[in-house]
Amino acid sequence: MGDVFKALADPTRRTVLDELTNRNGQTLFEICARLATKHRLGSSRQAISQHLDVLEAAGLIETRREGRYKFHYINTTPLESIVERWLKKAVNNAGGRRGTGSHTGRRVHYENQPQQRAR
Repeated sequence: MGDVFKALADPTRRTVLDELTNRNGQTLFEICARLATKHRLGSSRQAISQHLDVLEAAGLIETRREGRYKFHYINTTPLESIVERWLKKAVNNAGGRRGTGSHTGRRVHYENQPQQRAR
């Protein structure tokens, strides 16, 4: 699961996933063209290819070859396991309510954290 978070940490890779979500089954050339025109990303094909390799290693995309072409497809299984592990539990623990986090402005004091002195 760590590979998934590492892959998602990069904004270009997240944009690639967004692009595949909008139009699944693209070649490297198509992805590069759409990233350049739609998202104004000027990354080289080599750079995008490396991003695709990271996404594939994390299981976030799958590829299929057809002749000379390699098509890239989003794979939501790793994301579904994250949702199952944390998000569904959080919603269930909150009684089905979303957005029930503590946003009351309270300060949280952690053990072993130096306290700031009042000036």
